[in-house]
Amino acid sequence: MAYKFSFLPFFCVLFFHFSLSKGKFDNDTLKRLQGCHKGTKVQGLHNLKLYLSHFGYLNYHHTPNHVNSENDEFDQELESALISYQNFYHLNASGTLDGPTISQMNMPRCGIPDKKSSHVTHGRKLLHIVSHYQFFPNNPKWPPSKSHLTYAFDLTYPDAYVAPVAEAFTTWASASGYFTFSRIADVTSSDLKIAFGSGDHGDGNDFKGNVLAHAYAPTDGRFHYNADQNWSVGPGPVPSAFDLKTVALHEIGHLLGLDHSEDPNAVMWSGISSGAVKGLNQDDVQGLKALYGV
Repeated sequence: MAYKFSFLPFFCVLFFHFSLSKGKFDNDTLKRLQGCHKGTKVQGLHNLKLYLSHFGYLNYHHTPNHVNSENDEFDQELESALISYQNFYHLNASGTLDGPTISQMNMPRCGIPDKKSSHVTHGRKLLHIVSHYQFFPNNPKWPPSKSHLTYAFDLTYPDAYVAPVAEAFTTWASASGYFTFSRIADVTSSDLKIAFGSGDHGDGNDFKGNVLAHAYAPTDGRFHYNADQNWSVGPGPVPSAFDLKTVALHEIGHLLGLDHSEDPNAVMWSGISSGAVKGLNQDDVQGLKALYGV
């Protein structure tokens, strides 16, 4: 069963088709930019730079001329950033904005950046490794005294949406063999706080376009769904709706300290299509156990 909100308070993680301070980066913009590569100059290209900057692939403030982020020239920094993005998503790392790269960028995704180092490094080589999980910078995690975490829902959170999130907590508890969770009524005193929000919902990370949800690293505890998306409580895939439990599994991973995985089969992969349902896989579980030494 699918539902859609008109308004509620707070936000989450997946997005595209977002309005930027200097333009709108949508499907039409992408089509106009397809085929761009180093040396080209096309109107609207600065929005591609802003997109890659938002997700941690580009940081002009570490170059002598950081105003390049505001122009429409496809420079060396943009090529390197695009190669890094293509590597992360297992695409052909050509440095050219091709069709498969545009398709990936159009996919609804988590609003949390894929890369968060203060100085972004790039490379053409895609590492073929068994584990693709990642942690946040400096590996933030809950202290040993907090292996049991409480969670609560905002007062405006719909009752119909509670069960999928509770099931997601149970799934993580069973898989981790470390964490346990219990629901309490008071959201102000809970370790984890779950809410819906729309647009500017007060935490400095506005919902725009196809952003689905976001959650913060330990020990912040905030987890927000985008109220302007079409949500499903199942059972199973529902066409043209996003599965609440699948997104909850992803966001709880962030709450526990997992960053985005480079494994497209992992629930910690940054994007998900409408009508899709995912569960935890080995990479997700291995990542959490590695972080907490389980």
